[in-house]
Amino acid sequence: MPTFTRVERLKSRKAIGGLFKGGHSYVAYPLRVVWKESSPYLAAQSRIQVLISVPKRNFKSAVARNRIKRQIREAYRLQKQELYDKLEASDLHISVMLSYIAKEALPYAEIAVGVKKVIRKFPGKG
Repeated sequence: MPTFTRVERLKSRKAIGGLFKGGHSYVAYPLRVVWKESSPYLAAQSRIQVLISVPKRNFKSAVARNRIKRQIREAYRLQKQELYDKLEASDLHISVMLSYIAKEALPYAEIAVGVKKVIRKFPGKG
């Protein structure tokens, strides 16, 4: 059963800042993806580290933001093996930020389709 462990979560302020400075991005509605190759230190921990964000501007209630984050995390957890296979084939270690860009809360099925698009559009072999 796939899990979403602690080492797979991106928490380093330095790495998050690096994502904003020199990251590549693309949109797979309802998500915007910003990614960058990881530093050797982070790469030693996990092949991929993920940060999930939902803007406070669009969702004032913490309950609404947390629900969307949980849905994105679950969809990612169930489909991440395909992304791991792609990264394995191209020997990449990356940091990724998934940012929710829809203006309203979408049902889980649409979020899952968005996560699948994120993985399919991700550059790399495989």
